[in-house]
This record gives sequence, C-alpha cells and structure tokens, in this order.
Amino acid sequence: MKELGLGLFLLGLVSLVLPLLGMKFIFLTWIEQWGPAVSWAIRGGITLLGLIFYLSTRNRD
Repeated sequence: MKELGLGLFLLGLVSLVLPLLGMKFIFLTWIEQWGPAVSWAIRGGITLLGLIFYLSTRNRD
C-alpha cells in the first residue's frame, strides 16, 4: 500500500506540474474533457489520495 500511495502521489505531482509548463500527460488527457476546474480537482484528488495512502502506511513497517 505504501508503494501505491507513493506512486499515486508522484503521478499527481507530475500531472499538476506539467500543465503549468505547457505540456500534457497523455495518461490523464481524458480528464480534460470535463473542463479546467474539474480536471484540476481530479489532479489534486489523485495527489491527496496518494499522500494519504503513503502517510497511513508509513509507520507500519
């Protein structure tokens, strides 16, 4: 679960930074169809979910 959380967190960070640099993340282009506000919410949700997964399993090892 720790690796999944770290992966989601990193994927979310990349998906948040790339549009600011004028690039698109091909894996997540489907979220663009709902408009900018929803796509930013999905990107933020992926990042937040990954962080929650990572932090919740960090101390169990």
